[in-house]
Amino acid sequence: MEQKNGTSFTGFILLGFSDRPQLEQVLFVVLLIFYVFTLLANTAIIALSHMDSHLHTPMYFFLSNLSFVDLCYTTSIVPQLLVNLRGSDKSISFGGCVVQLYISLGLGCAECILLGVMALDRYAAVCKPLHYTVIMHPRLCTLMACAAWITGFANSVLQTVLIFLLPLCGRNELDHFFCEVLPLLKLACVDTTVNESEIFFVSVIILFIPVAVIMFSYSQIVRAVLRIKSSAGQRKAFGTCGSHLTVVSLFYGSALYAYLHPSSNDSQDQGKFISLFYTIITPMINPLIYTLPMRRVLWKDTASR
Repeated sequence: MEQKNGTSFTGFILLGFSDRPQLEQVLFVVLLIFYVFTLLANTAIIALSHMDSHLHTPMYFFLSNLSFVDLCYTTSIVPQLLVNLRGSDKSISFGGCVVQLYISLGLGCAECILLGVMALDRYAAVCKPLHYTVIMHPRLCTLMACAAWITGFANSVLQTVLIFLLPLCGRNELDHFFCEVLPLLKLACVDTTVNESEIFFVSVIILFIPVAVIMFSYSQIVRAVLRIKSSAGQRKAFGTCGSHLTVVSLFYGSALYAYLHPSSNDSQDQGKFISLFYTIITPMINPLIYTLPMRRVLWKDTASR
């Protein structure tokens, strides 16, 4: 971001929750506990998915990718937040803000696409069970996972460059707890209509195409399940999809609310708490949601021995 007055620019001030010092103390303890649990839980998911041969399936391949995304996404935001909550210094360097925006935005986009890919995997498992191993070939799974990562970070490069080319005119106070697109746009001292239109267009592609894929997949899954005559078969089919659908609802529900709620002082505070939800709570909950189907697979493995 440029400075029109010619002065040097060193970094940003993350206001975060600085107007509520008592809340900062509580948040520091709570978020530290949540962050440690998130690291341990997601690392355990990744380790189990790689070590146990019965979990070498497309579902758990994508799950390990999702856990790695959650682990990295949380790590790109929470350590800096904890430092700011603990002390009086709320600053982040210019380079640190660029890196944080690039990594968090890239990982967030990659997660959107991964959730859509996981819905296709569930569609193939339920609707095409006899051809599942042929359709979800390991090479195809690897290509789809790579596409999610590459697309996410390609979009992040574009967004980050466009954001930091805007002039600030001396403004450096971000009313947020991390470097995010919308708060950074508010610092610009020029018309950002073009940037906002570009962000909206990209958001439609990154957010709503995976949503459309998810809706199509689950509409076909529901139709296939309703054709199953036994209630046990229906429960088993829905059970393979319930975890993914819960994760999708949590992620998209909080993210869409954060970006679509009206702009005001009250909604800005709400937006910070919603951002806390999808940056730390959702990555912490995801491993818990997927623990039940994973335990079923491991239990069957143990029982068969």
